[in-house]
Amino acid sequence: MKRIEVKKGQILQRADYLNKKVYQVESGLLRSYSIDENGKEHIFMFAPENWLIGDGVPKDEPCQLFIDAIEDSVVIPIERDSPLLSDSKKLIRRVEVLKNRIIKLMSASAIERYEDFIETYPNIAQRVPQKMIASYLGITPEALSTVKRNRLKK
Repeated sequence: MKRIEVKKGQILQRADYLNKKVYQVESGLLRSYSIDENGKEHIFMFAPENWLIGDGVPKDEPCQLFIDAIEDSVVIPIERDSPLLSDSKKLIRRVEVLKNRIIKLMSASAIERYEDFIETYPNIAQRVPQKMIASYLGITPEALSTVKRNRLKK
């Protein structure tokens, strides 16, 4: 499998372009996100070591998400129709994380979403800017500061 080195800030996938790849992260940290009509980023997911990241659109349709490196990373690009993607444990884990995230966004308080983030991504909180965590949680950076303060008071 061909490994590629990706520098911090490098974009692997752009929204509105065709991309038939999924990326397995060997080291480093990637994220997928969208940008709304006002230019605001909305983080869909993080992909630390041993995670897969990609866009679930049909391979003949343009991607909906950007994927970039938050840290210098080493990734393995995998064609989406590759038999290598039959590693169901990784795919099941990804679907489970996304399902839980959607349920939390619909029903959980900001502090519950933050605690779920810490549980899901235990080593990421110190690796990314707070504004990225706030974007992922669907709250403002100021609200995240309040959540963290209140959590410490518990």
